[in-house]
Amino acid sequence: MTEPKNYLVVGGSSGIGFELTRRLSGDGHRVTVLSRSPGQSTELPGVRHVKFDATLDEFPADALPDRLSGLAYCPGTIRLRPFGRLTEEDFLADYRINLLGAVKTIQSCLAPLKKADQPGSIVLFSTVAVQTGMPFHASIASAKGAVEGLTRSLAAELAPRVRVNAVAPSLTDTPLAAALLTDDAKRQAAADRHPLKRIGTSRELAGVACFLLSDAASWVTGQIISVDGGMAAVRTFK
Repeated sequence: MTEPKNYLVVGGSSGIGFELTRRLSGDGHRVTVLSRSPGQSTELPGVRHVKFDATLDEFPADALPDRLSGLAYCPGTIRLRPFGRLTEEDFLADYRINLLGAVKTIQSCLAPLKKADQPGSIVLFSTVAVQTGMPFHASIASAKGAVEGLTRSLAAELAPRVRVNAVAPSLTDTPLAAALLTDDAKRQAAADRHPLKRIGTSRELAGVACFLLSDAASWVTGQIISVDGGMAAVRTFK
């Protein structure tokens, strides 16, 4: 069994963040979850919850352990709207939660990350819509494009003490995406858009994030890992 480490998961009480928390807990690690509500996270061994809204609250730096092996910033948005109907506030709202919330978190965690015995790891989340143009995604793709830029910039600036990577999913079956998957017809249509003919699961995305946080990915930094059922890279022909 691996030696227990300290991890921080922002947004760790729901969706991909919860599955990541569950996996880290199951591996015997200690996890601090920051989110607006605890959900089921506090039922997991080694997990403690601190109430935190990334868009409103000061970062609770006093809740962090002295040493932090890794952090994952999981909050996100799915604002799909025709470009002509998007307001400046829509763009700003997506930017605040996806980019500025991550910036606030990382800046507050640099000291404990750099104190870890092994290089610390940061995992952020992008979207397939950054590299693959999709209608109605202008606001979220713009915000997540900034996240990808942040990922690569920080990977260079923080090397070799901290690794920084991002995961870029396509549509995943999470509470955040529930409005897009309200019936079987919508689920089937979404599945059919992917070469692998299904939508992703929280466990699949969390598995990749867990790998990037772990020592198994100790030579991986500055990468945007597509976990998207082949959406960004593959075209199938019948």
